[in-house]
Amino acid sequence: MSIQTSDPVADLITRIRNAIAVNKNEIRVPTSKLKLAVAEKLQKIHYLEKVEIEEAQPRNILHIVINKEGENAMINEISKVSTPGRRIYAGVSEIPKVKSGRGTVLVSTSKGIMTGQEAVKNKLGGEVLVKVW
Repeated sequence: MSIQTSDPVADLITRIRNAIAVNKNEIRVPTSKLKLAVAEKLQKIHYLEKVEIEEAQPRNILHIVINKEGENAMINEISKVSTPGRRIYAGVSEIPKVKSGRGTVLVSTSKGIMTGQEAVKNKLGGEVLVKVW
C-alpha cells in the first residue's frame, strides 16, 4: 500500500464512501493535517462517530469510526468538489447549498476548514472541498 497520494482528501473521502458501501463501521488511513482537519469537522457536525490518531511508524494512523456497531451511517452521500486539476473556489455569496440546506459543504478558508454555514457567518470564502449529506 502506497502512503503517497496526489489528493489526500479525495483518498479519505473515497475510503469513507467505500467503507459505508460494504457496511464497515471503521477505517484506518495514513494521517495528515488536512485529513485530520476534514475528519474532525465531519465528526463535529455529527457525520462521523469518532476520530483519533494512533501512533505508528513511519507515519501516524488516523482511526475513524463512521458509526456505532449495528447502526446505519449518517452519511448518505459524500463527494469531493475540488480536484488537483480543477480547483473550485467560492466567495462568501457563492458558497453552495447541498440538498436545499439538508447537507453541508466543507470549505478551506484562511481561518481553517469550516462548514459552508460557518464560512458565511464569518464572511469568508475559499476552496470548496467536500459536499456531504
